[in-house]
Amino acid sequence: MQRIQVYVVLPPRLTLLDIAGPMEVLRRANVEQTDVCFDVRYIGASATILTSIGIPVSSIEPLPAALPDEAMVVLAGDVDDVMICAGGTDAGGSKMDRAHHATIVKWLRESIRPGHKLISICSGALIAAEAGVLDGYNCTTHYACCEELAAIAPKAKVLENRLYVEDRERYSSAGILAGVDLMLHIVGRLTNESCAAAIARYLVMYLRRSGADPQLSPWLEGRNHIHPTVHRVQDAISRDPAKAWNLRALARIAGASNRHLSRLFHEYAGMSITDYRNRLRVTLAHELLSQTRLDIEHVAERAGFGSTRQLRRAWRRLYGTTPRQARAG
Repeated sequence: MQRIQVYVVLPPRLTLLDIAGPMEVLRRANVEQTDVCFDVRYIGASATILTSIGIPVSSIEPLPAALPDEAMVVLAGDVDDVMICAGGTDAGGSKMDRAHHATIVKWLRESIRPGHKLISICSGALIAAEAGVLDGYNCTTHYACCEELAAIAPKAKVLENRLYVEDRERYSSAGILAGVDLMLHIVGRLTNESCAAAIARYLVMYLRRSGADPQLSPWLEGRNHIHPTVHRVQDAISRDPAKAWNLRALARIAGASNRHLSRLFHEYAGMSITDYRNRLRVTLAHELLSQTRLDIEHVAERAGFGSTRQLRRAWRRLYGTTPRQARAG
């Protein structure tokens, strides 16, 4: 099992949802698969902080003197106005908050080095920018902070209207909930897309979004139902789309007759089993084209197609283009 050390940096006046959503993704990743384990630690300049909704977080570990190679550092955002329980808000940070903020900026500047993945959630990018660790990278942040980010980090390229941006070892997300989309993307890369799809389904995220646009993930398409038999068959196919699945084998998994399974699949998934399998195979082929240098013949074979002609035909039905155009893009 590969163990990935994850350090979540908690600033004063933390936006709680910035870490709650993405860390729930990592928690479920540890449940859904056994190839990669995400070891999460919460660190900061203070052992206790007040969050955006007035709930304190305690038992925070000190900022480490050094980070292990290939560590992931998650940097959450903060807010000016903290909710005070029983009504009202606390506007502005204290002198101590500002000192702790400066300590985190200094630590980032001195600790982040090549090999570390830095993941900023929402306005966490502003803290990263102050430390200079976004210089030379593409990045994004909450739409209300893009101007400020560009001013703090003139050597970075700030991309607006993006849910998240990946540029080598820097990952940044826009609004608060976009941090969940970004973490699903990272988990999909480090484990596999079927794991990310299972997590999204658990979180009831039927619309999983990419960095460039909101879009329906083919791994989740046809899953907006609650029929356990159909989900069981879809789980089997999504774990190994390239396998030579036949109706008889899937019916055994479902515990249903061939005819009954076909009817259930049409009714609840809104497509045939063959169409569903081919959509996942085309999606797998798309990932192989974008992430490897395999030629079209080997991509077709790895994705479960008997020939490049079959791949091209299925690809055109889904995307309206050709595999070669996708690689060229």
